Amino acid sequence: MNFLKKKNIFGLKSPYFIAEIGVNHGCSISLAKKQILLAKKNGAHAVKFQSYKAETIASIHSPSYWNRKFEKTSNQYDLFKKYDKFNFKEYFELSKFCKKNNIDFASTPFDLDAVRFLKPLMKFFKIASADITNIPLLQEVAKTKKPVILSTGASDLKEIRRALKILKRGGSKEIIILHCILNYPTSDHNANLDMIKDLKLNFNKHIIGYSDHTLPDKEMINLTTSFLKGAYVIEKHFTHNKKIKGNDHFHSLDGKDLNNFFKKILKIKKISGLNKKKAITSERISRLNARRSIVLNLDVKKNEVITKKNIVTKRPGTGITSDNWNRILGKRFKRNLKSDHVLKWNDVKI
Repeated sequence: MNFLKKKNIFGLKSPYFIAEIGVNHGCSISLAKKQILLAKKNGAHAVKFQSYKAETIASIHSPSYWNRKFEKTSNQYDLFKKYDKFNFKEYFELSKFCKKNNIDFASTPFDLDAVRFLKPLMKFFKIASADITNIPLLQEVAKTKKPVILSTGASDLKEIRRALKILKRGGSKEIIILHCILNYPTSDHNANLDMIKDLKLNFNKHIIGYSDHTLPDKEMINLTTSFLKGAYVIEKHFTHNKKIKGNDHFHSLDGKDLNNFFKKILKIKKISGLNKKKAITSERISRLNARRSIVLNLDVKKNEVITKKNIVTKRPGTGITSDNWNRILGKRFKRNLKSDHVLKWNDVKI
């Protein structure tokens, strides 16, 4: 997994975060650059756009599949036509701008021409959930031999396996699989984040991630939970202003949200700590004073036999520790000792 190894995302480290600007720039190159800088400032590792033409993505008879409460347009073709103004010139300019500002550039291609002109501009390709069965597009992406991030919204395991087979046969060697629910927006009860674990089980040779379409919340519960369940790549729509009506603004993160997400991740990293169970340095005093020693329950005489009647376990654990209970039963005391004495090894005839 070459390009992600360089990002150091494995183990309990920060996930590789893709801020999907999509077409939230509204076809303004200056706004797109502003959004790139905002994403970079608040911790994103990559920004992603969408490259399509209305005529090649949808027929004029394509009905909507999003929640019309948030996006009023009822026809896919009409919506896509509003935002299909960027061409190679604009994507080339944005890719240069990203390189200058040290953030990865990507754009999801929705037709074969987009695959071809995006190839020299990107480190990896992203395939949208809706195109997981689009064989010509999968084959064209595979020919680039670049890493692929594959979203799996609205698909089943059989369809995922078929897409992987096509990509691998075509030349793809590095494929990351994202759990996704293809609802805009996705309600919390439909997020199904445990599907991440199923993807990890069924595709254990692949990095698994999460593409989120839920409405952002202050605590970033959905995103942080996806990370805890094993999503090492996280993609989320991004905007400079969530109050803008229509398209993807309403379920996007803004700069404040993204910054908040990474603060939560830092807290998770902080409290996660070691991945192997052992007593840590700060517990040394607890091991001594909160654990138990063997303590005399009565006054005893020299050469008296140690029995369950004359000893008991009490704190602190600075004497003969309580896990030696069976070892000292039947032994004899070396000297006269008083009740409540914390027994030491030099008090016992071994």
